[in-house]
Amino acid sequence: MSRSQAKTHKLVVTAMLSAAATVLMFLEFSVPLMPPFIKLDISELPALLASFSLGPGYGVAVCLIKNLINLTHTSTGGVGELSNFLLGAAFVIPAGLVYRKRKNRQGALTGSVVGAAVMAAVCVPLNYFFIYPVYAMFMPMEGIIGMYQLILPVVDNLLQCLVIFNMPFTFFKGLLDVLLAFLIYKPLSPLLHR
Repeated sequence: MSRSQAKTHKLVVTAMLSAAATVLMFLEFSVPLMPPFIKLDISELPALLASFSLGPGYGVAVCLIKNLINLTHTSTGGVGELSNFLLGAAFVIPAGLVYRKRKNRQGALTGSVVGAAVMAAVCVPLNYFFIYPVYAMFMPMEGIIGMYQLILPVVDNLLQCLVIFNMPFTFFKGLLDVLLAFLIYKPLSPLLHR
């Protein structure tokens, strides 16, 4: 394959995975034991596949493209999309970097679990210092914390809510993407690596 063909292939695969990620982002579900504004989707799955097959930069590109497209239908004023992009990048960059050094199944598993852990760790300061304060301009922080208190009455501040609810949820979401990636990566590999 010539250099221009390889570049074209990478662009086509990135576009294809971005389209899949965009569709998956629209398929979100409420989760029991979480406030109703927190939704589960698996839209980082295509970005993880891009990070493994093309490199971490392409995984980040998939995260960016799906969120830019989702801006046309946002109900969060772009704040949710920014959060989704930053957390997705925190997931796929470490996963892709570890896999680049160890290109085998163990490297992919280690990288993606590390990526899920980084994403979960990043979600706390990102939400605490930026995302939730912006949301608080539209809804009082007491109301936001009150939604968490309906599930667990003993939480009384935002940091507790994020550590008890959001961090484990974000890690679980990452692990779900990892599981799905391991189920479909091998069958998709010829298409992703041509």
